[in-house]
Amino acid sequence: MSVEKLARPEIVAMKPYSSARKEAPGKGILLNANEAPWPLLDSGAGLNRYPDPQPERLLGRLARLYEAPEENLLVTRGSDEGIDLLTRVFCRAGQDAILQCPPAFGMYRIAAQTQGAAVVSVPRDPEDFGLDEQGILDALASDERIRLVFMTSPSNPTGDVLEDDFADALVETARGRALVVIDEAYAEFTDRPSFAGRVATNEHLVVLRTLSKAWAAAGLRCGTVIAQPSVISLLRRVIAPYPLPSPVVALASKMLESGNLERQRDLLRQVRDNKGILLAMLENRNFVRKVFPGEANFVLARVDDADGLLGFCAQRKLILRGFPTEPALRDCIRISVGSKDDLARLEQALDEWETTQ
Repeated sequence: MSVEKLARPEIVAMKPYSSARKEAPGKGILLNANEAPWPLLDSGAGLNRYPDPQPERLLGRLARLYEAPEENLLVTRGSDEGIDLLTRVFCRAGQDAILQCPPAFGMYRIAAQTQGAAVVSVPRDPEDFGLDEQGILDALASDERIRLVFMTSPSNPTGDVLEDDFADALVETARGRALVVIDEAYAEFTDRPSFAGRVATNEHLVVLRTLSKAWAAAGLRCGTVIAQPSVISLLRRVIAPYPLPSPVVALASKMLESGNLERQRDLLRQVRDNKGILLAMLENRNFVRKVFPGEANFVLARVDDADGLLGFCAQRKLILRGFPTEPALRDCIRISVGSKDDLARLEQALDEWETTQ
């Protein structure tokens, strides 16, 4: 079954909105979009004009970065928009479902519930957070409602990675039934190859990437959907006419210039070094029951009195992540890898907390 037959029929049949910039791209005297003829703020960004819907220069640089053809890319407002677009296109309210493996990134569930789709959950092992691989395959094979399978590699909040053999089995099981969406927000922090290289031969595989984490640009809100053109074409039908503001496009394009690649690699090296400091800091603490190192820019730890520790650190203006609404993570905290100064302050706080235990 083609992916078009998996999509909502009303989306396939719908005539998408065609913006003025899309109908008449290029230079000239622009009198077709009811824009102001000159900018109020002389920023050099051309703020009086609508931006290109999918900016060519940025697309070209992202294509080189992710080693994928431009026609396989859709630039979005962070990965969150990619998740939302996929859910809106492929899930009918009250009929279709997504599959997730909690604990997982919360926006998969939120996107589905906002769309009125069901959420099928195959929980991870409560002790080591390992995936129930057979349970996932069985659920996908038996539940005809499932249209999207959301996986994260490395995972948030556990930091583990998706194994190649299981990914292959998952995509094969999904063929004709659903799309497998692999969220690679933290991919640069692992040495494993991206699953984006498999998209060209797998119409049912979608990969999400972002500049937020490893490119130190969370404030830009610039993500990318990597999929075959048949999927990209469907997502273009429902994406906002001008998803990325002109300043975001300019900054992201500049960031991806070849001269900045070494700076980005240096950032990754520093994060890895600092993660080693964080892991060493958590060793042999009397209140730390287990550490999940993972392969991302954070560490998950199971601790005694997670709420107390979070509050103790917050009083010292150290903000860690707790999971009060997630039963499997109720006794866990997630710590992002900070600067060496950040970690020194954290170590001092943990030393103080340990004396109270």
